[in-house]
Amino acid sequence: MTEFLEWLRHDTAGLLLLAGAGIALLLFLIIKVKLEPFIALVGTGVIVALVGGISVEALVGSATKSSDALIEKGFAGILGHITVIIGLGTVLGAILERSGGAEVLLGRLVKIFGEKGTPLAMGITGFVLGIPVFFDIGIFVLAPLVYVAAIRGGKSLALYALPLLAGLSVTHAFLPPHPGPVAAAGLFGVDLGWIILMGLICGIPAWFASGILWGTWIGKRVMVSVPEDRIVPEAEEAKGHEPSIGLVLLAIGLPMILILGGTFGNIFAPAGTFRDVLQFFGNPAIALTVAVLLAMWLLGIRRGMTSAELSEITGSSLRPVGMILLVVGAGAFFGAVLSATGVGQAVADSLSQAGLPIILSAFVISAGMRIAQGSATVAIVTTGGILAPSLASGYSQPQLALIVVAISSGSIIASHVNDGGFWIISKYFNMSVKDTLKTWTVLETVLSIVGFGMAALLYAFVR
Repeated sequence: MTEFLEWLRHDTAGLLLLAGAGIALLLFLIIKVKLEPFIALVGTGVIVALVGGISVEALVGSATKSSDALIEKGFAGILGHITVIIGLGTVLGAILERSGGAEVLLGRLVKIFGEKGTPLAMGITGFVLGIPVFFDIGIFVLAPLVYVAAIRGGKSLALYALPLLAGLSVTHAFLPPHPGPVAAAGLFGVDLGWIILMGLICGIPAWFASGILWGTWIGKRVMVSVPEDRIVPEAEEAKGHEPSIGLVLLAIGLPMILILGGTFGNIFAPAGTFRDVLQFFGNPAIALTVAVLLAMWLLGIRRGMTSAELSEITGSSLRPVGMILLVVGAGAFFGAVLSATGVGQAVADSLSQAGLPIILSAFVISAGMRIAQGSATVAIVTTGGILAPSLASGYSQPQLALIVVAISSGSIIASHVNDGGFWIISKYFNMSVKDTLKTWTVLETVLSIVGFGMAALLYAFVR
């Protein structure tokens, strides 16, 4: 037994076996036992750490000193980076939702593109509103607008839903302040400005291919009616009380502009006060704080909301964030264990010896994790933990951002019955399991492959 443990802890083949067994246990606990991913990640991480030779003191600390414990460092490192960003992004999305910004944006786009262009308007609405609004919240908020469009157009509900879902999905996978890309950026030390830039460059073609081209093609061929139990809101009910389209776009675009300004100001602006100002307001936490305060004033207080109403919006929007943060923190801990045991380096070395480019390895590992256990966030943080040792040096910020896009692309491939989002879409848009597989699952796969293809293409040229 002692010889086997020595082989497991020090031989490359043994470390790979340990990695495979750890991931298999993780997937078994999530898929078969139905254990919460947060608990599964922590439990699996502890087991892998102990089997991999990490001492109890190194893992959990001592009675007098626990700050250096692996379990604390694993959680603290990533949560210190992403908690403020995700929290502020969630509040911003909630204010936009409650103020009626989604209806205003969609209404303006329908006027621009006309009734025939309503599916495209839906797709753009999903893309723009998906930046500050989490994926499932976006579905809950925008689904009634899809019902209205389907009734007015007299066509399949899928024709209007799929472009919208593609927009929500691509921003959820590729852009801050969503948990996956923010967590990966923290693991690899990538500036969020580069994540935004590369996410947009790769995400827009992926959204167009999956949501507009595939979505409108299959949407005309899969007939789905509006659920009878859904109450369609009166479109004129809030007329005269909506925010202007300019305010909606300002609230959504301001933090992205500030973050990009900080990123590129650091590269191109001469040293001095101007660059300091760009860097200060370009910090993601500062940029989102400015955007939230501005949205509270322009979309809230100026339009009649009380402080108590804003407090209620903020509190209710933040409640679901806790589990997201726990999963991300646990995933980072699991990744830290893989790194500390040498598993991460062994996997990286094996991939290198196999001749797989790092960006392809990132996509393949993430896609495998996604297909096996369903959660995009778990796929991203686990893949990030596995690959982080091989990305410690020698990669530029643009290259690292493209690797994050590759991981994010893999994390959304082939959504099926083990993905909670699959069932939300099936129920909200009145589709059978078969129809959901034909429409949504294929859409996610197209989005994943095109997004990765764009990332791989750009990776060949950036330095």
